[in-house]
This record gives sequence, C-alpha cells and structure tokens, in this order.
Amino acid sequence: MTTKHFLLGSAAALALSLSACSKKADPAPEAAAVTEPASTALPDITVTDAELAGNPFRAAWTDSYGVPPFSQIKDEHYLPAVKKGLLELRTEISAIESNPDAPTFDNTIVALDQAGGALTKVMLTFGNITNTDTNDTLSALESEIYPLLTRETDAISFNPDLFKRVQAVYAQRDRLGLDEQDARLLELTYREFVRNGAALAPDVKAQVAEINAELSGLTTDFGRNLLLSTKAFKLEVADPAQLAGLSDDFRNAIKVDGEDKWVLTVDRSVYETFMTQGENRELRQKMFDGYRLRASSGEFDNGPILIRIAQLRAKRAELMGYKSHAAYQLATRMAKTPEQAEAFLVSVLTPALERAKEERADMQAMIGDEFQLEGQDWWHYAEKVRAEKYAFDGNVLKPYFELGAVRQGAFDVATKLFNVSFTPIEVETWNPVVQSWDVEDLATGEHLGVFMADMYARDSKRGGAWMSTFREASNVGENIRPIVSNNLNLITPAKGEPTLMAYDEVETLFHEFGHGLHGLLTKIKYSTFSGLDGPRDYTEFPAQLLEHWAGEPEVLAQYARHYETGEIIPQALVDKMKAASTFNQGFETTEFIAASLLDLRWHMLSPEEAAAITDARAFEKQVLDDYGILPEIEPRYRSQYFSHIFAGGYSAGYYAYLWSAILDSDGFAAFKQAGDIYDPELAGKLKKWVYESGGLREADELYRNFRGSDPTIEPLLEIRGFAEEKPIEG
Repeated sequence: MTTKHFLLGSAAALALSLSACSKKADPAPEAAAVTEPASTALPDITVTDAELAGNPFRAAWTDSYGVPPFSQIKDEHYLPAVKKGLLELRTEISAIESNPDAPTFDNTIVALDQAGGALTKVMLTFGNITNTDTNDTLSALESEIYPLLTRETDAISFNPDLFKRVQAVYAQRDRLGLDEQDARLLELTYREFVRNGAALAPDVKAQVAEINAELSGLTTDFGRNLLLSTKAFKLEVADPAQLAGLSDDFRNAIKVDGEDKWVLTVDRSVYETFMTQGENRELRQKMFDGYRLRASSGEFDNGPILIRIAQLRAKRAELMGYKSHAAYQLATRMAKTPEQAEAFLVSVLTPALERAKEERADMQAMIGDEFQLEGQDWWHYAEKVRAEKYAFDGNVLKPYFELGAVRQGAFDVATKLFNVSFTPIEVETWNPVVQSWDVEDLATGEHLGVFMADMYARDSKRGGAWMSTFREASNVGENIRPIVSNNLNLITPAKGEPTLMAYDEVETLFHEFGHGLHGLLTKIKYSTFSGLDGPRDYTEFPAQLLEHWAGEPEVLAQYARHYETGEIIPQALVDKMKAASTFNQGFETTEFIAASLLDLRWHMLSPEEAAAITDARAFEKQVLDDYGILPEIEPRYRSQYFSHIFAGGYSAGYYAYLWSAILDSDGFAAFKQAGDIYDPELAGKLKKWVYESGGLREADELYRNFRGSDPTIEPLLEIRGFAEEKPIEG
C-alpha cells in the first residue's frame, strides 16, 4: 500500500481506487481521514507459512499483463495475505524510521511512496471484488480487515520519529535540486502528514485515533445495511396488466425464466426505467417508497449510524483545529470553504427551482383534476410531457445504442483525441461478463495499461457506476502501468437479445471511460499522485468532459447505428434529442443540489450541533425546507442511503459533480469555439495537463494550462437551459 493510501486515510487502497464514481454511483467504503498515535500499541499480528502456502497474493503476477489470477483467489486467501502485507509494511516503515543515515528525499520520501506494495496488491483486489461479487464471507472479512488497516495507518501518520524525518527533508526542499514531480511528492507527503494530525499533541492524537477506529466500523456497517436493504426489496408481479407501459425489452429483462412472473427491484437502472414507463400508479408508489425508504427502519436502519458518523466527524475536525468536518475537507479543494460551496449551489438552485415549478405546472396540467402530482409521478409524467412537447420518446433511441457499438464509439473518441488504441485481449476476469483490452500509445507503441469492463447488474454487485483500479501506475525503478476497470449496472437482456441503452446510460459509459482514461494515460511516476489524484471537485472534470463528445453529431454518426439494420441514427431524431436535452433540467438539477446541500449541512455541524440531533429524517426535512426544495422532488440521495458521504469518499464533497460541471462545460466550449471537437492543439493540451498530469500541480493551475483561462459559469447555465435570453440588438 503506497504512501498515498496511508496518508490519505485507512482502507484507502479501496476508497481511492473506487473514488472515481459517476454522477449516479454509490462509491466504496470511506477511508478514515487521520490516524492513530505511535504510542498506542499495535495489535500483534501472526500468520504462519502454512496459512500462506499456495496463496496467490504471495506470487509474482507476471503473466497476462499482471492481471490478478482470479480463478486461483479464494475467499480464505485474503486475510492471511493482508496480515503478511501488514507485517512487511511494519518492517518497511521501521527501516525508514530507524535509518541511521540523515533523512533524504530518497531514503524517506520515495521510500514512503513505495512502502506497502504487498498490502496494496491484496487490498486493491479485495476492494474491487467486495464491490462486484461479494458474499457473506467477504462481507464479514470487511469488518475484520478494515479495522486492522485503520490502526496500521494511524500508527504511520502519528509516528513522531517518522514525521521528524519528513520535516527534515521538507525544510531543505529549496536546496535539494528536485525536479517538478519530486518536489510535488515532497510537498504532498508533508501536507498530508500535517493534515492527518502528525503535529498534534499526543493526547489529541489518541482521541482522534479512537474516533477513527469507531468510524471504520460505522462506515462499513452503513454500506452493508444499504446493500442488504436494497437487495431485500423485490416486488413480484403476476398480472401482466400491471405492467402497462413497459417496453418489451424491459419486460423481458425482469421476467422470471420459465414462469409467468416479473420481479421489480430498486437497483437504480430497474427503478428509473419502471418509474418512467410504468402506468400503474399504485406500483409506482410501492417502488418509490421501496427506493427512498431503504435502510431507514428495522434491522438495516442507517439513521442512528449516520448521526453517529456526523458527530464523530465534527468532533474530529474540532480536534484537528477546524470549525467543522466540511471546513477540514474543503481546505485543499477548489471551493476552499463550505460557505463558498454552499453559495455556488444556491446560485444554481435558484433558476433550477423556478424551472422545476414550471415543469410541475406542465405535468399537473396534463393530469388535470384526477389527482395531485406527487413524487412517484414525476418521472412518469415528465416523460409524457417530453413526448408531447418535443414529439420525442427516449425509448425510440435505444435500438441505436447497442452496448458494443457505444463502447467502440468511446474508444474512437479517445483514439482521435489522444492517439491511443484499444485491442481486445483474453485475460482472467472476476466474472464471465467482464471484457478486457490492451491500451497502447499509437505514436510510440508503448503499453499504457489494461482496460476492463464489467457492465451488468447482479445481486452480488453494488449499485451505480464507477471506475476502479486493480494496479496503479508507478515508474520508480520499474515502469508499472495501471489495470483499470469500468463498472456499470445495466439490466441484463433476455437470452439472445442485445444490450440496448438509454441515452443517459450512454453518457454514463462515456463518463466512466473518462475516469478510465485519466488513470490509463498518466505520466506521473509516483503512485502518490498519479492517475486520478487531485481534489474531489476537480477529479470529476475529466470524466464529465468526455460526456460531451457522446452526443456530437459526427460522433453519433460513427457509433449510433440501429442494431438490426445498421442504419445511422436519423438526423431528425438527433435534432429532437438535442431540442429535448434541457427538458426536466429543473428537476434533475434540484434533486442533485438537494443532496449536495444535505451533505454540506450534515458536515458543517459543530460538535455541539451534531450532538443535539436524534432524528436523521427530521434534520433532513429541515434542511430541505430551509432551501425551499419542492416536496415533490426527493433529493437524489436521502441520508440513510447516501453512501457517497456516509460510506464513501465524498463527505462534504458531493457538490463536486456540479462544481466540475463548470469546468467540463467551459472546457468543451473551447473545442466548440475552435470549430473542431478534435482540435489537435486543444487535444494536446488536454492530454498533457489533464489526463496525463494527475495531481502534479494545483487543480486550478492544471485547468488554466489546458484552457488558457479560468472557467466561467455561463456555459454550464446555457447547457442546462438556465441562461438568460439576451435581447437581439438592432
């Protein structure tokens, strides 16, 4: 496990590898932010040679591009390999700390970056598998392994002798003759030690360590409750009349083989499709409640857990010298303060709410006096109004968006922008549905990495969409290239049928592929800040930017072909899609901002304010009322299933998707202004300063180097249809 993992928090091999989630993803369990004092005795860890015999994590993975030998890895291999990795890490850290030579950049800073390789190897695989193919055994292992990591990483960040060596090197930084990457590694290493509490008094470190230990268990419990409550909901339908409005392909996908029965779940893809298409209002109500009430009562109730998480984070922030957890989190991000992030959200919420009220009125007019529009009706009647206003039915698009063709379209965009190729390869995978490609630089023939794709939903897989890594890039002594995966949750089609995608699923595929490219193209030699490194409100930018190419006419002409006839998507249909692109943006923007404000308000609490909360729903309702969120619009994530912030790496950072939308809207505007969406000069700057640069410089500087200026909000407002119409002069 590299220094990046330790200094950015416990369990971070998992959290960081899975942090690049799409706008609809549920990310992985969160790393604790800071760590335990060295004075606190670490638990004895023992592992025998017999326990390690035949363990695939102890062998070199030299075949098949270094992809893990998944068929050899059994559940019982993880814990012994983790224990051995922890013991080796202790030896490596001890060697750095007790080195009799004076601290140098190589023997301290680079040594920290390289420490824990064996542990990283097992944890990246463990973290990915527990999110794609989990079971009861793996779930139990999470509760055992992550506390071990928390204690170990705590000991590293709070080790006073280790910090003294880092301080000594940092004090000489201007005299060491370091190149840019070396200097950045030193800067980030020192900064993270300080932010993680290395300079705190011993008694304060002990308090923070206790908080971290409790948080490690709570965030794991939160994620497990959400997974179990989501999988527990199944709505069986025996009367086909109740499925009125559903498309044939969706009906076939949810039908039980060999039975006249259909099963609805609250996996996001199933939920959205049913809520949009389903005519049966009673079933929509059941689905609506099933989705929004997950993990809110009974044995899987996350309410008490999330309150305790908020209380602990608030107390920890105070111990670290910050006003709130949000203030701590945003100190190194582009937004800088929670107040600035909140003000930004409110500035976009104002026009979004006005648009949402217009959308509500249009739907109520269609319903008439039959009933009052409620939350379970919005998706369904929005689609009806869209069809009426624009003569546009999104389902008509699906035959033109077959998964294989869409993915090839994304590959083609990457080839034209960045001169890279994707060649199918046969390597081991963790599930039979996974496909793999070798990625190469076409100019040099250099192997850039392996790209793997896991596209389908299943009960063992968490919801949403995300990018992760099985191996990170590093070029210290040996040039190691990354192994990257993209994960979606598409509905598995009926046997023999193609996988046809809705356009928002197409955008999600491009989004996650943007994250994948950010990981694959990196030219940073230190894993501490290679690939997707950077502040949360910047790392979504490279992913969201790539979405813009998906809908460009010349790109659609390449990949959007009817799966049966090969016909290119008709321009008239594209025009209708474009005309309808800002439809329902009031709802979509409001539901997102509502969740973002919930996140900020939970994490702007002082310890005293957090301690006074006893009812999570009451707090949530008060926040939504404070900002005037329409009662018909649920936040994209209610608190009890908001895994981004209570079991993932987005605490006080969910706003980042919209903040990054300023960057991606402004960034793509540069290509449009150039008159060529593949403009070579712009593409070169984009590749160099964004996709290749990781965390080489501060995020605002990287953006300016690409764009030539700071971003403006106008392109974002225009894309969402919120820009004020200017009078025509003359």
